[in-house]
Amino acid sequence: MRLLTADEFTATIGTPPAPVDVDEPPPFDFWPYFDAIPHDHFAGHDFSREEVTNVWQMPDSIHQHVLIASGTPNLFMVLVLNLRTASVLGHHLLDLNELYGLNQPPTAPLDEQ
Repeated sequence: MRLLTADEFTATIGTPPAPVDVDEPPPFDFWPYFDAIPHDHFAGHDFSREEVTNVWQMPDSIHQHVLIASGTPNLFMVLVLNLRTASVLGHHLLDLNELYGLNQPPTAPLDEQ
């Protein structure tokens, strides 16, 4: 199970990614990979619901990102699928709260900024 660094994860993102209907069958069964991710890679977050909330197809037609929700809003375990080899390239803990300051109140009212 390969934990991708931020740079490795970002390298698999193309612009613009296209949304995929989460109700579509996946290209292959990635759940055995997910179930084998070491506990410490989840950084204490609860992913026990195993809920896929978003899937993004990258324009290179090679990579697909499957976002699995945690019990923490805006925090996902992303599985990066390689569609050419029908395998999981790796996984990345994506914390949008930290990346974009989503849980932090503004320092001043918007009309004063």
